[in-house]
Amino acid sequence: MIEIKNIKKSYGIGENKTQVLKGISLSIEESAFTVILGASGSGKSTFLNIISGLERADEGNVLYNNVDITKLDDNKLTTFRKENVGFVFQQYYLLPNMNVDKNVKMGADLVNNKDYKSIIEAVGLKDKINKFPSQLSGGEQQRVSVARALAKKPKVLFLDEPTGALDETTGRQVLDYISKLHDEYKFTIVMVTHNQNIAEMADTVITMNSGNVLNIYSNTSKKTAYEIGW
Repeated sequence: MIEIKNIKKSYGIGENKTQVLKGISLSIEESAFTVILGASGSGKSTFLNIISGLERADEGNVLYNNVDITKLDDNKLTTFRKENVGFVFQQYYLLPNMNVDKNVKMGADLVNNKDYKSIIEAVGLKDKINKFPSQLSGGEQQRVSVARALAKKPKVLFLDEPTGALDETTGRQVLDYISKLHDEYKFTIVMVTHNQNIAEMADTVITMNSGNVLNIYSNTSKKTAYEIGW
């Protein structure tokens, strides 16, 4: 379980100081698929960055099974991220001079995972393993980034608008792979999106606006990537 207690974050100084997060407290269940839903500027990506350890809060605490990552120094926080979390962003951030195999192996090597090729197969890219990013479609590149993140065997997978740069057909395909992998490997998912339809796939939805949590609810009947609207 991830416990978030009174998280606050501001940017800028003096008259230009803007409070982005205004004291957020909530819990994220282990092995659940949680969506953070909100419009652009609601603070959801900043919130994701803080609870994943990419950024530091000005105030508050983030605890993973009672380990407070806000109290870790930079080296220990880096080690925590390496050992516990994976990231998928809207942009793919693949190394252009490395093929699919080597891009995914980068994640696997962080935890000495020798079985990473099964992840490549699981995201449907077995026949593309020797292709370079420039030889792949946008959806295929995003699946490589998902495979690279999962090759670390993370306990929590954080995704920030992972379908934001994809068309509908490709976006549904990527979401379907993520959902199936979640069912198989039972890791925790925390996904940021502005798409209300994607929220219908989640176990729990956290809605945000102007740096505050407006509502938290559970879906009694989850939909698949091919059942939601777009």
